[in-house]
Amino acid sequence: MISRNLRHFRVFLAVATSRSPTIAAARCNVSQPAVTQSLAKLEREAGGELFERTRHGFFLTERGALFEVRLRRAMQRLDAALAEVSPRLTVTATVAQLQALIALVAAQNFTLAARNLGLAQPTVHRAITQIEQEAARPLFERTTFGLVATRPCRELAKVAQLAFSEFDQAEADLDEFDGREVGKIVVGSLPLSRSVVLPQALAQFRAQRPTQPVTVFDGTYDDLLGGVRSGEIDFMIGALRDPLPIRDVKQEELFLDGMAILARPGHPLAGKADIGPQVLSKQAWAVSRRGAPGRVQFDALFSDAGVDGPDSILECGSILLMREILQRSDMLGCISEKQAEAETLRGLLVALQVDTNWKGRPIGLTYRTGWVPTKAQAQLLDLVRSAVASPDAV
Repeated sequence: MISRNLRHFRVFLAVATSRSPTIAAARCNVSQPAVTQSLAKLEREAGGELFERTRHGFFLTERGALFEVRLRRAMQRLDAALAEVSPRLTVTATVAQLQALIALVAAQNFTLAARNLGLAQPTVHRAITQIEQEAARPLFERTTFGLVATRPCRELAKVAQLAFSEFDQAEADLDEFDGREVGKIVVGSLPLSRSVVLPQALAQFRAQRPTQPVTVFDGTYDDLLGGVRSGEIDFMIGALRDPLPIRDVKQEELFLDGMAILARPGHPLAGKADIGPQVLSKQAWAVSRRGAPGRVQFDALFSDAGVDGPDSILECGSILLMREILQRSDMLGCISEKQAEAETLRGLLVALQVDTNWKGRPIGLTYRTGWVPTKAQAQLLDLVRSAVASPDAV
């Protein structure tokens, strides 16, 4: 693992730009022996030489060029955010201080932030005090709800977290270069993707990369989106949003999915043809929460027909919970056709013949704007896209 030393990173980038340790030492305001020591430590941790040393200067090796691309992206953003708070921080801020800042912004409490970092509370307090002293202004406001970060502080915490994610990806690139499967892939999974596309892609990925660490997080759209934006989640799969909720993410459509209305076998409406909105409005329902794409289409079924929506609604986004509710009652469920297929093919639920003109809802990928996947991440993304093209997947 490469030590997260911002001074060493800046020295490395200065040498990569100038091709001279002497010029780099002057730019970074350190001695030439310090430059030599920094490079030697980075090369030990990076697993090999980052520079080819010649009479004409220092030139990046293939390993060094791989490392430099990620590192420069991260440090340019980080230094810009540090300078906005205070130019001094581009010289003095440490990773430990920034980790404490990120934790305190999230927890709004020193004790909770320290617990989340596994550190003593005075250690976190000291780190924040040091960074505020260098900034020459407070970065948090004390309120009855806790410590609330100022706008520049929140922006710095966000950029720092993204920079740390880029450092992780730089290490993953180096591991890949040496033939190791080490860098972790984190996928955010919305309900549809858990039963369609993602299982097939993950099974194929595991066959191709038996030891590559992969974590799948289930959650609501808002929670997973926050993880994508902060760099904690690499990408998520599920229903896309229109309009796009925030400008720092991109959406990639994979396919269109319809909606299905489900009931238990033997339900009074099972087998009836062309059931209209007037009949459906008098039923009790289990549907996704308000604001979700599926719920928007469900509500439009009644509003477009000029019919009042049903009074009895239980908000439920899980097909497993919905199945158990419907099997124990005469309630109806409205959910993705693809999610419903496994239940209807096994005879656990039946799809009603409903007279609707629903448009397909787009299903796809959401990831950060400007995100550059590692080789392993790109491989999993390609398998997801291939799974969509497979007749068995969609």
